[in-house]
Amino acid sequence: MTGEHSFTIRWRWLVVLAGIVLLACARAGDFSDVKNLRSAGANIICFGDSLTEGVGAGSGEDYPSVLSRLIPYPVINAGRPGDTVGDGLGRLDAAVLRGNPRLVIILFGGNDFLRQVPLAETKKNLDEMIRRIHEAGAMVAVVAMRLGLFTDEYGPLYREIAREHGAFLISGALQGILSDAKLKSDAIHPNGAGYRLLAERVAAAIKPLLEEADRKRGPLP
Repeated sequence: MTGEHSFTIRWRWLVVLAGIVLLACARAGDFSDVKNLRSAGANIICFGDSLTEGVGAGSGEDYPSVLSRLIPYPVINAGRPGDTVGDGLGRLDAAVLRGNPRLVIILFGGNDFLRQVPLAETKKNLDEMIRRIHEAGAMVAVVAMRLGLFTDEYGPLYREIAREHGAFLISGALQGILSDAKLKSDAIHPNGAGYRLLAERVAAAIKPLLEEADRKRGPLP
């Protein structure tokens, strides 16, 4: 193979790679599948269990509080320690739907896993939760969690639910946090640094979504 021929092949591969990257970026900014993009709600409501409430962190270090300082939108912490998805569903009206939600960030699943709730039941409850939030006119973002002793039992579930319901999937937000002692307060909860990293990742994911929603919705009367 001549040097010129080798250079041509490498150049072609670089062009193909650049095209793949551009395509991925274009898709990353496409939120047309997200339901209620023109939501008239006002608040970003973080809905979940102890990971949302902020167990293990000091005052103002929970991820919703940090998130509120990273994005120009009002953020409400609707976390409650110990909640399964079913528990969250039971308080959905009071904790979320009465709070004028624009975007609801769902972070549930850890307690379902710990209590060995059947995966089918977890899915059924998440389906109902998202359906009711959408009926109220708000967008939904689902924070995916990797849960399972030997395999990721929940990852495919979160992807399926997001795809079926037109929810926005946030992947990798917790990656590395619960396996790094420097980012944990105990075996299953982050510390302040861990929650800050979680909030930064969530903010990076939802900022483009909310900016696109602002463009779609326009100014409210």
